[in-house]
Amino acid sequence: MELKVVKASVEKGEGLGWGKSLLVPSIQEILKNDSQSVPERYIQEPKDRPLISQNLFDSLQVPVVDFSMLAQKDANEIRKLDLACKEWGFFQIINHGVREEIMVNMKAAMAAFFELPFQEKSKCAKAANEIQGYGQNFVVSEKQKLDWCDMMFLKTFPHETRNFKFWPLTLPGFKEAVEEYSTEIRKVSNKIDANLSVLMGMDENGLKRKLGEFQQGIRMNYYPTCSRPDLVLGISPHSDGSLFTLLLQDDEINGLQIKHKEVWLDAKPIPNSLVVNIGDAIEILSNGMYKSIEHRAISNEKKPRMSIATFVMPGDEVQIGPLDSMVNEKHLPRSYRNIKYIDYIRQKFAMKMQGKAHTAIVKL
Repeated sequence: MELKVVKASVEKGEGLGWGKSLLVPSIQEILKNDSQSVPERYIQEPKDRPLISQNLFDSLQVPVVDFSMLAQKDANEIRKLDLACKEWGFFQIINHGVREEIMVNMKAAMAAFFELPFQEKSKCAKAANEIQGYGQNFVVSEKQKLDWCDMMFLKTFPHETRNFKFWPLTLPGFKEAVEEYSTEIRKVSNKIDANLSVLMGMDENGLKRKLGEFQQGIRMNYYPTCSRPDLVLGISPHSDGSLFTLLLQDDEINGLQIKHKEVWLDAKPIPNSLVVNIGDAIEILSNGMYKSIEHRAISNEKKPRMSIATFVMPGDEVQIGPLDSMVNEKHLPRSYRNIKYIDYIRQKFAMKMQGKAHTAIVKL
């Protein structure tokens, strides 16, 4: 059986960028050849396999924050946000202001890309020394277990970081949908940033003064069906290297799981909501008050699932470390060292997705 591998090029004149990843086969193409078998490299070790059956913790729900109440500076909703960041590292936001039409168009654009023939998708293949484009990231060894997922990653802000070589510009409506969605999500992220600034003892512009203009990147995840979802993982357990991440889920299919108090819980979709999770950069800046949380994706055998993750990140050259307002030598001593963001993110991409291993790099 011939496995179609996404062939990456090497961008001439480009340095390391954020990192690189080994080439791997497309899951969609594997399934076209054989929809019933699961290749050995995708079968997780027994200890890492998901429990697909329901468990006793199904009644626990990821906190829900009403964004319209936050905009009114409602004290109860601000407290709810603070507790969600401290105790969960995850929350879902409703009434966030992004029109349903924009979210529907973004999902449709992504679906249209993954429905293209393999040769067409391969025109957007990521470069071997970069992370943008169609392919896979965090593959650093020929022996590591692989995720049951195809993906596309694009930088969307600032505008000068966009590389249209990796965009399917001939696909009708794709560029427009991504531009409109990323612009609206940026407005939401600015409001989250302002609220986190206040929670961390600054005014609403505190993080922006400290970090400058934020970067934004979008990862589109396509999780094909799997005949044995109990053996594979859509995405391995990891925390995000971002300040925070906003996820647009499939409204009908569960797939995202978060690790809460050592138990994996489903983050059940709320239609038209966005899931927000704290990233490693906020954990470092908050001196561990708000922790990035391990999460993963599982597969199913009935229907493909898609999700769209938007990462909000500091600039590459920015130094991140605990904020003065989050350090108290008596009660909350400094727990993380300073590191340039590009150095942190390169170290992260040099490793496979492996829980919280990345934050250990900067812990004192």
